[in-house]
Order: sequence, then structure tokens, then C-alpha cells
Amino acid sequence: MNIKPSPRLAVTMGDPAGIGPEIVLKAVAKLEPRITAGELSLSIVGARSCFQQAAEALKIEADWLERDVPGITMVDLDTAHDKIEFGKTSADAGRLAYLAIEEAVRLCLTGQADAIVTAPISKESVNLAGYAFSGHTELLAHLTGARDSVMLLVHGDMRVSHVSTHVALSEAVRRLTPERLSRVVHLTDEALRDLGIERRRIAVAALNPHAGEGGMFGTEDLTVTTPTVESLRHQGYNVEGPVPGDTVFVKLRARQYDAVIAAYHDQGHIPVKLLGFSVDPDTGLWEALSGVNVTLGLPIVRTSVDHGTAFDIAGKGTAGEGSLLEAIDLGITLAAARAVTLKQALVHG
Repeated sequence: MNIKPSPRLAVTMGDPAGIGPEIVLKAVAKLEPRITAGELSLSIVGARSCFQQAAEALKIEADWLERDVPGITMVDLDTAHDKIEFGKTSADAGRLAYLAIEEAVRLCLTGQADAIVTAPISKESVNLAGYAFSGHTELLAHLTGARDSVMLLVHGDMRVSHVSTHVALSEAVRRLTPERLSRVVHLTDEALRDLGIERRRIAVAALNPHAGEGGMFGTEDLTVTTPTVESLRHQGYNVEGPVPGDTVFVKLRARQYDAVIAAYHDQGHIPVKLLGFSVDPDTGLWEALSGVNVTLGLPIVRTSVDHGTAFDIAGKGTAGEGSLLEAIDLGITLAAARAVTLKQALVHG
């Protein structure tokens, strides 16, 4: 009898001054029944001392911090560092966050993990530590040697990929090229396939208001997006565009599309986060965060929370682990799909 192996995930600590350790502790506690049942195994990658600091501050019990338990392994990267202060950027915090990502990537590349799931990092702290990266996506591309990675945000049926992310708007315009747009559509189509969507409908959001209004508000949608979309359709992709940015996400929410290609960071992030972040109307505080960040185009599977370090609430015990749990579940789905694709390639290759 064939026994299906449980998925192995490497979960990173994130920035130890933020809510990363807290949400990892809470997520692992929620997942313990599934781990005990053999449905998955976790390698928690980070500094043990930082997890212990968070556990003590928040009065969270975690046996895996003291000893390996079945299905949970603490990969301790603790090195000499000053005590990490919640809510403060620092080179020490950035270095520990970077080392956790580096080790998690190594586990995946060497076949010891099927996917990595990352808690949020502080770009400022990572740069203070001497690592000049503008975010997880760029850092992971560097560590894996990926030539052209893509950020995909997922919140339920809202799936949004990005032509560009952490660059100035002026640079985002320059990065809208036929080659880059084609690459993003290709990777998005692959991701939708891995999610089990057979007839994959993709919309490309216009860069300019009203898709340029015939060139009155910019010509990029006419000279770049339109001919690229036409070429992709001839290649067999079910893609439309440019679709005006002020309506394309309404159509996505109405399930007229399975995914949207956003032209730049805020165009794609705002609608996903508006729907994924729940706010208490009486206090104005966030009640829950939902959504997953996926990096496409890597040789490994990587998912992440769709929120930041939340320095303002770090160490207070109020951070929700919902987005991290969603990222773990999506990581399992994508890793399983990649394993099937690899097996098929070996059989037919």
C-alpha cells in the first residue's frame, strides 16, 4: 500500500521585532491536531531565543521550543545578538530575519522541505543588516537564482499578479514591456492551473486611466499591452486587456476572471487588502487579516502572509495568525501540484 507522505513546510520567523514570532507560535498551536495526525510536518526556522522571548511575553506554551516533537522541528539559527526590542528596527533583527529565509531556501533546494512559508520582514531592518533588497520577492529571487519572479496576491477568488512591485511609479512604467507582461501572464496561468482551475481567464489591467482614452492619457496601453495580449491569445492563453483599472477588479470579484495582472504595486495591492483586512467599526482596529502572498517563477514553492511586521502591536498578543494559516494551506496545495507536474515531466521526459 502506498502511503502518501505528509507535506514538509519550512516556516520562517520573520522580523523578530514584529509580530512574526507571535503568529508562528499561534499558528503552530492551531495546527498541532493536523501535525499529530500526520497531515503535515513543520520546520520552524529562526532564533530560538526570539521565539522564547515572544512566548514568555505572550504566555504561550510551545513544547517544540524546548525539544523536537513529532512533526515539528526547531531549526535554531541563534547567533550572538543584542536583545531584540519589539517594535524597533535594528540590524540584528534584520540579520536574523535574513538568515531564517536563507536557511529555509536551502532546505527546499536540498529536498528537505516541499515549500517555504514566510512571516513578515522589515525591509529597513534587512537593509540595516547589509542586505540590499527591497522585499521578500527580490531576496528570494537572489537566493534561488530566479531570473524573473512575480508577486501574486490571493484572497479567496481574488488573485492578482503584478508586472512590477517595489519600484517608483516612473520605473513601473518603464518595466511594462512585452517580455515582462508575457512572463507574468505565463506564470499566472501556471499558478491557476496548479490551483485546479481548468479554463483560466486572465485580465490585464490598464496602466493608464481609461486604458489611455485612445492615447490622450498615455500610449503604453496601446503600444505595449494591446499587441502583447493579442500575441498571447494567438498562443492559446485566455487573456483580455487592457481592461480599465477602475473596473477590472469589480469584474474579478464578480468571477468574470480568475486572475488580474496589475500594472504596478498599489494597483494590485489596494483591492486585495481592502477586502482582506477586517476592521472593527467601533474601534477602527484591525480584527483579522486574510490573504496570501505567493512568489511565482522560483524553483521552489513560497507563500507568505499578506501583511507587514505590525510593529505597533508587536509583543501585545493581539496579532492574528489567520493569514499565516492560509499561507500554509496554499503552500501545501502548490507544493502538491508542483510534485505532480515534476512526476509527469519525468514520466514523459
